[in-house]
Parts: sequence; C-alpha cells; structure tokens
Amino acid sequence: MIEGVQFLNKQWFWLLLVLPLLILWYIFKHKKQTAELKISSLKGFKVTNTWLPKLRHALFVLRLLALILLITALARPQTVDVSTKTKTTKGIDIVMAIDVSASMLAKDLSPNRLEALKKVAAEFIKGRPNDRIGLVEYAGESYTKTPITSDKAIVLRALKSIKYNNIIESGTAIGMGLATAVNRLKDSKAKSKVIILLTDGVNNAGFIDPITASELAVEYGIKTYTIGLGTNGMALSPVGILPNGSFQYGRIQVEIDEDLLKEIAQATGGEYFRATNNKKLEDIYNEINKLEKTEIEEFKFYNYDEKYRPLVLLAGALLLLEVLLRFSIFRSFV
Repeated sequence: MIEGVQFLNKQWFWLLLVLPLLILWYIFKHKKQTAELKISSLKGFKVTNTWLPKLRHALFVLRLLALILLITALARPQTVDVSTKTKTTKGIDIVMAIDVSASMLAKDLSPNRLEALKKVAAEFIKGRPNDRIGLVEYAGESYTKTPITSDKAIVLRALKSIKYNNIIESGTAIGMGLATAVNRLKDSKAKSKVIILLTDGVNNAGFIDPITASELAVEYGIKTYTIGLGTNGMALSPVGILPNGSFQYGRIQVEIDEDLLKEIAQATGGEYFRATNNKKLEDIYNEINKLEKTEIEEFKFYNYDEKYRPLVLLAGALLLLEVLLRFSIFRSFV
C-alpha cells in the first residue's frame, strides 16, 4: 500500500491475476496472425529497416496499463485525515491532605517520608490532566495549600514547596486535615469528589474528631482514600532539636492508627492502604489512579479524499492514445 493511501475495496485487486492470461493470449494470437513466406533468395527485393513494426506491441502495453489503472481505481484509493476532539464527561475533583508533622522526616523511606511522598504525588498529579486537584497541609492544625484547580503547574509548584516547618502547631490532627479537605470539596459540582488522606501517626491534636470529619465527607458524597505511611517496627525519626537547629535522630516505634484510617475509608466508600517503602507508596497511588477513572468522550472526524479520479482519467488517456496510434501510425501493421 502506498504510504498514506488506503484502498476501500481491495478485492478488486484479484482481477490483476487476469493479466498474465491476457499476456499469454496476446503472444499466442500474435504468432497465429504472423504470416511466413519462404523464398530461396532476397535478391531483387528492396530491404528497408523500420522501427515501427517492432513498436507495435506498445499498443498492447498501453491497453494493459489502462486496465491496471482501472482496476486500481475500482479498489477506491483514498487518503484519510483524522482529527480528534475529546470531551471530559465525568470530571473528578481531588484534594490531597498531606501530613507535614516532624515525624514525616523519618528516614524509613528514601530520602525521608515527606520527600518520597512528594515525588510519587507529583507523578500522580501529572497523570490526571482532566481533573481538578487541591492540596491541604496539616500537622497540629491544618490549612489549604492550594484550592482545587485545573492548573497542574500551580499544584506541582505548591507540592514542591511543601516542607516541615515549626510555624504549624506540632502534632497530628487527622480530623482537622480531613475536615479542611471536605470544606474544599463540599461545594464542588464535579460528578465525583475524592480525598486522599495521608498520615504517619495517630490523631493527637486538633479540635475536630476524625469520625465527625468522616461523617461530613459522607454527607457531601466525598470518597476518602486513606494511606498509613511508615515501615513496620522501628524507624529512624526526629527525637529532638540540636543547638544548631538541626534534628537529632533516633530509632522509635512507628505508631499508625490503622483502625481509624480503615474506619474513615470504609465509611466514605474509599479504601485504606499501608505504605511501608517507596515502591509500595508508588503502587498505592497507581492503584488509586486506576480506581478513580475520569470518563472521557472522544470524537473522531474523518475527512476522506478520493484518489480514483486521476487514475480513471489517465486510463482513458492511455486508451485514447492506443486508438489514435492504432488507426494512424501503426495502421499498416495491426
């Protein structure tokens, strides 16, 4: 097939199998029509050399070429220009509630829990081009880092700038983080509203109970996926601050209120996940990405450009040329 050209009725190419039969028929017919005269000598005859008798076979070649062109035209050669338009029919609004307490600097994930999360979350955001995403930070209290927006560049810059700071009250206020995320989504008109709540500790701060916050999520139809971040057993975590302002690290027991996180997820129709290493964290976000699919309607527009007309015209021109030559130049030889 010629590059960029497709044939709608390829079955017509089977007629090309007739061409060898036509060639054999022409050879056989030519031999029968050629008269022979045997004489003892050519003396007394004027011999003239002319190229016209040798070229008379060109008439048959012209007819064969015309036939090939007509068969190709019957096969309907055409080029197709396809343009695509996509329309999001079911958008999803997502708020990622991220724990930024000091324990997120633990080094059981590489280089630490917070940086590992930021890397995986960035890939998750890039993979949701048709959704709106917002960010909520929480420790002992919570606040909105970025309202839900379709501008992924803004969200990615905000995510990159997230770091532990001692301005936010210390502790882990899971209820506050969840309630703030619910507040960002409660007025959303999206078909689906989702919170991804991540923590590495237990609820030990804030004035909103996590169960109360989950009831608010249920009331507004917001699904919540919860992630417990941290290895099983002991982890190298901040235990104090040195005189130079840097953290002093020590091995402490990882404490995650998994029962609470499971209860929140179950009540809101989501799922609970446990991330004990970088790979597991990445797999969790990939799983959530598969669970929350945005429905996209794709429209394709096809513009067909038929190419058979030039072939038919060329075939007609060859046949006309063959007829003109047959009844003019080659009239005495055919």
